[in-house]
Amino acid sequence: MNQQVVANQEPRTIKLNARDNVAIVVNDFGLPAGTQFPDGLTLKSFVPQGHKTALVDIAAGGPIVRYGEIIGYAKSPIAAGEWVDEARIDMPEAPALDKLEISTAVPAPLPPLDGYTFEGYRNADGSVGTKNILAISTSVQCVSGTLDYAIKRIKSELLPRYPNVDDVVGLTHAYGCGVAITAPDAVVPIRTLQNLALNPNFGGEVLVVGLGCEKLAPERLLPEGTEDSIVRMQDEAFDGFGAIVDAIMTQADRRLAELNKRTRETCPASDLVIGLQCGGSDAFSGVTANPAVGFAADLLVRAGATVMFSEVTEVRDAIQLLTRRAINEDVGRALIREMDWYDAYLARGGADRSANTTPGNKKGGLANIVEKSLGSIVKSGSGPIHGVLAPGEKARTKGMLFAATPASDFICGTLQLASGMTLQVFTTGRGTPYGLAAAPVIKVATRSELARRWKDLIDFDAGRIATGEMTIEETGWELFKLILDVASGRTKPWSDRWGIHNDLTLFNPAPVT
Repeated sequence: MNQQVVANQEPRTIKLNARDNVAIVVNDFGLPAGTQFPDGLTLKSFVPQGHKTALVDIAAGGPIVRYGEIIGYAKSPIAAGEWVDEARIDMPEAPALDKLEISTAVPAPLPPLDGYTFEGYRNADGSVGTKNILAISTSVQCVSGTLDYAIKRIKSELLPRYPNVDDVVGLTHAYGCGVAITAPDAVVPIRTLQNLALNPNFGGEVLVVGLGCEKLAPERLLPEGTEDSIVRMQDEAFDGFGAIVDAIMTQADRRLAELNKRTRETCPASDLVIGLQCGGSDAFSGVTANPAVGFAADLLVRAGATVMFSEVTEVRDAIQLLTRRAINEDVGRALIREMDWYDAYLARGGADRSANTTPGNKKGGLANIVEKSLGSIVKSGSGPIHGVLAPGEKARTKGMLFAATPASDFICGTLQLASGMTLQVFTTGRGTPYGLAAAPVIKVATRSELARRWKDLIDFDAGRIATGEMTIEETGWELFKLILDVASGRTKPWSDRWGIHNDLTLFNPAPVT
């Protein structure tokens, strides 16, 4: 932004709740010491954009409150107008899981929203895709190079014959052998691979490339009755590498022909399965992008769609706000179960939830995981939580779901695809080139400065909320309509235009042997 324009901006902060004793600076590039605000507050030090300033004097040990919740305690006295950076805050303990209220504040059901549709690919099982893709699974990491080679040939030699097929992707991974395949936690990567192949964007055309000696038998990745959909490299019928690749191409050709018969048809918005995720969060995430996404999520739920939010460590410190919204006791207990499992998982690795917050998060104004969590859960909207999915479990309930995943962008995306997600909305404050080949990703910027600077990477500017140009409601409606357009293929997100797609990454909490 032009520095003169910045200099002429009125100084502005955002306070989110009447109980808050800190506010974040809105102005691009921050504000210098001596800046005076209309309410009489004067900055005693430079405060970067998105970072907190104290609105009142805070005593040593006193609570620091944002979102109406305690995000920490002052390590030493903090005067009004001073920069409240991470070094000045002691993090509180995580909420005790055995003392949470369950279903005590279940919101009223959201009123139905009728008449909204998109153009999707309907499958035989009733699910609907937003893309038409041939996906080829692998049962072991050893065959990934072979499949990559085969896919290059499929794309150059076969795909041009089938104009209705969007792409060919390999569901490659680092699993299948050298692992404790019967360990209890092995259910997570195996279930993920099984459900990935069934994602609605793949049209039910499954194909697995295996080696032949791996622990994860290829048959375990196939629906019943499709056992002929396997190419094993060690099959003695193959004479050389060329014959193996030819076999993969022959199998792919048959499936491309079937997928090419698919055409888009008008489907109700209730057929959508939408994933929500954060990446490179900043202090504006819970002010602009996530509230806009939460409003759009409410619209989708009102239209009957399935919407999932994730990232256990980014809800753990706000779990007390979610269990109250659980539609019933079972859903509340399931939320607690996933939090408890992940606490134990981190403890086994000698880590805790504080390890989540990145240098970029902190540079963007997030002091700790507590503050990050309170902004993250806003994506879940305002309605009841209808269900909870274990990692990689397939969604079978409509409404707002919590799909338990790590906070890693790549693992979360992979697990949401396994749960049936067909389009993802991804909010970012620091910026990321993240994308998925298997589903369109709409990237939402928390700040207008980022949206302008990354004009050909960011799809939606939610920063207009912070500048007062648009309300959360207006921005949410605009995002909702963009979701329908992207799901229909009318608008292509930037990651698809550039072909920027991250590798799939399995979550494997089981031992590697």
